Amino acid sequence: MTKNIHINYIEFKTNDLEQIKAFYTSAFNWTFTDYGPTYTSFADSGISGGFEKTDDRITNGALIVLHYENLEEIKQKIITLGGEISVDIFSFPGGKRFQFLDPSGNELAVWCETKA
Repeated sequence: MTKNIHINYIEFKTNDLEQIKAFYTSAFNWTFTDYGPTYTSFADSGISGGFEKTDDRITNGALIVLHYENLEEIKQKIITLGGEISVDIFSFPGGKRFQFLDPSGNELAVWCETKA
C-alpha cells in the first residue's frame, strides 16, 4: 500500500532508452515496461522507477518522486513553506503529478493515482 510522503519512485534521464534498458537488464536483471517512445519504467530493482528520454545533456539526472493523495493540498503547502513549482500538475497514464524545487533548489515530484 502506497502511503503519503514516502519515496515511491525514482526517475532518471537517458539519451538512449534502448541502450539503458540493455545495460540494466544485463547488469542487474531489471525488467522494463515502455510507455510510448520517450519513457520506460523499471521493476525488480528494490524500488519502482523509470527513465525519460531527453536530448539534453544530463546532469543530476535523478528525480525522487513522493506519493501524496491530495496534490492540490500538498502543492499549496510546498508553496507556503517556500518551495517553488517547477512543473505544474499534469496527467499521465494512471495518475497525476507535479514537480517542485525545495528551498535549496533540489527538484522532486509528487504524484497520486487517478481515481476510477
